[in-house]
Amino acid sequence: MTKTDVLYNGECPVCSFEMDHYAKIADRDDLPMTFQPLKDNAADWGIDQDDAAKRIHVRRDGQIYVGMDAFILLWRDLPRYGWLATLCSWPVVRPATVFLYDRVVAPLIYGWHKRRQRKAVT
Repeated sequence: MTKTDVLYNGECPVCSFEMDHYAKIADRDDLPMTFQPLKDNAADWGIDQDDAAKRIHVRRDGQIYVGMDAFILLWRDLPRYGWLATLCSWPVVRPATVFLYDRVVAPLIYGWHKRRQRKAVT
């Protein structure tokens, strides 16, 4: 299996919970995956921290995947998640999952992240 790097918002409780779960599976099964919080790693990816906070990013073979494409790639390699990658890749389901992630889920989580940042400053 090719090495997979995951860049995520480690300051987001939702993102951290999910990525910590995936990291435990990857560690348990000795999968070639690294999970990198964006705070310390976004620059290494050539991504602005704020842009990186908006969606999950996965890098494999020098190519970066964002959003649902990133999740599908990640799920394909994780035991017990292959079915989810397959389901989200189906031609009828994929546009709906991309729309929901890009237009609903990711903006809600990003907005929550920005509100937490503002509260931390005041």
